[in-house]
Amino acid sequence: MLIGYARVSTLDQNLDLQRDALTRAGCERLFEEKKSGKAGTKRPEFEAALAYLRPEDVLVVWKLDRLGRSLVEMMRTIDGLRVKDVHFRSLTEQFDSATAHGRFALQMHGAMAEYFLDLNRERTMEGLKAALARGRKGGRPKKLNEDDIAVGRALLAAGTISVADIAKRLGVNRDTFYGYFPRARANSTIVKN
Repeated sequence: MLIGYARVSTLDQNLDLQRDALTRAGCERLFEEKKSGKAGTKRPEFEAALAYLRPEDVLVVWKLDRLGRSLVEMMRTIDGLRVKDVHFRSLTEQFDSATAHGRFALQMHGAMAEYFLDLNRERTMEGLKAALARGRKGGRPKKLNEDDIAVGRALLAAGTISVADIAKRLGVNRDTFYGYFPRARANSTIVKN
């Protein structure tokens, strides 16, 4: 039986392309999720797909990187499938773990993918260092400026407006607000108890 797994990294991405390709390939069951593929990230639908697989089944993905971002993690998954007598197929790269050539190609492709990820990480770090040397700090811009923080402190001190309303007035969500005002979270849990 062909079992498909489709994944996109963010909620605003669409699964249609992968879903269509997996259906055309003959997958009888699809597991789908919108989660990051970073190593160590919990992916409940992926875990469900692995648990669903039986000997002689084939786990099919649209592209090899749907398994994850780490070569070690991808190879561990593919080897775990092999031990369970389950095969793996990637449609885009046309890898099939049932053949010696497919297993070799999977390992080579995985090594190249990890190499380029590492290279990209190194370039990013070098770019951040160069920016810092020029007096610019990398990362996302701050959501709240000093005036916003002062307003937030004053509203918290007044104690007449809820944290949710203060965050809304400042144009941030509650988690971002608590990042700037961690004591507000502690105080809200003390009040509730």
